[in-house]
Amino acid sequence: MYLKKIHGPRAVTLPDGTVMTRADLPSPETRRWVASRKARVVKAVTYGLIPLKDALERYGLSEEEFDLWRAAVARHGEAGLKVTTLQRYRQL
Repeated sequence: MYLKKIHGPRAVTLPDGTVMTRADLPSPETRRWVASRKARVVKAVTYGLIPLKDALERYGLSEEEFDLWRAAVARHGEAGLKVTTLQRYRQL
């Protein structure tokens, strides 16, 4: 079996004990960003599975957009990434 050469770890263990691998990441062709996919990308960067630079390039994100996702997760958890919830939080 041939394993593609990659930089960085192939898997990381999250604080809750689950293991996240690169296979758990959304496809680079993702066009519909639901909260769970955004949260996976944020977790991958936060826990060192992929560097921020690689995530921005892979998914065509800006630093500002990613920072908004990260702040929403930190403040409100995965639910903060839902568009309807985000609109409600902005009204407060």
